[in-house]
Amino acid sequence: MGQADQAPAARARTRGKQPRSNPTPKAGRNLPAAVVVGLAMLFAVLGGLLLLPLAFVAVTTTFAIFGVWEVYRALEANGTRMPIVPVMTGTVAMPFAAYFGGIESLLFAMLLSSVAVLLWRSIESAAGSANSIFAGVFTLGWVPFFISFAALPLHAAGGATPLGLWPGGSVPEGAWQVAVMLLLVVSNDTFGYLVGASLGKHPMAPKISPKKSWEGFAGSVGGAMLIGILACLFVLDKPWWVGVVLAVGLVAASTAGDLAESMVKRELGIKDMSSILPGHGGVMDRLDSIVFASPVAFVLYGLVAGA
Repeated sequence: MGQADQAPAARARTRGKQPRSNPTPKAGRNLPAAVVVGLAMLFAVLGGLLLLPLAFVAVTTTFAIFGVWEVYRALEANGTRMPIVPVMTGTVAMPFAAYFGGIESLLFAMLLSSVAVLLWRSIESAAGSANSIFAGVFTLGWVPFFISFAALPLHAAGGATPLGLWPGGSVPEGAWQVAVMLLLVVSNDTFGYLVGASLGKHPMAPKISPKKSWEGFAGSVGGAMLIGILACLFVLDKPWWVGVVLAVGLVAASTAGDLAESMVKRELGIKDMSSILPGHGGVMDRLDSIVFASPVAFVLYGLVAGA
């Protein structure tokens, strides 16, 4: 090869070696997009929660609808077709049942939705009916039933005015409880990501979620404890140790939810439930922690109510 031919080749090799900006760090997210989308979702949810509770329930229901649709499509791609009509009907009904009727109405809505799945599937062909019914009931319990626990403290707060506003403009304790729960879930993700991306060396569950490390989990616990203590002292008017209990319980629940969704995705052979949220993946990739944290928070708040 002549000198004239070598120069273009050398330039090509040099261009190939030039560093390119990559917004996706080793933790696997497009960080700028993830931060923008995450903050927008957080402000929308907290704004509805503190100003217009019915809007919060509507937003929660919308997220649940998208989450169920993602699960439906993922299962369908793997040969399991769940009865989407009764499942979606139950998904819409459960958060509003929890808000207007409390725990009894939520349980009744879950039971009625499960029966509707069974009856709907019984009029179709028998082939694959067992898997279809199981998928429908499982999805109802996993997404709309669990996430509806976030609306239960709003019902316990006495409900809003007919316009959906809090009476007198004062935000009740139940709404602040939900807000603190959401902040602790965000703290779990944020501190776990920051510590895990920089210091993570020991995988927590390498066969399920290779990027989740014990160092990241420790960061989640420490960061959530700090947020939980501050929230209890300045927002909930509770002793500092309540913040520690809430932080540890919700970090454990959030981590379990994340690992549970990772197991489902691994069984289905997919990386993300969808790509609807830039930097996050699918809606279920954001709800995985919240759906487990919501019932745990409801139970923990009940246990420390007299503190």
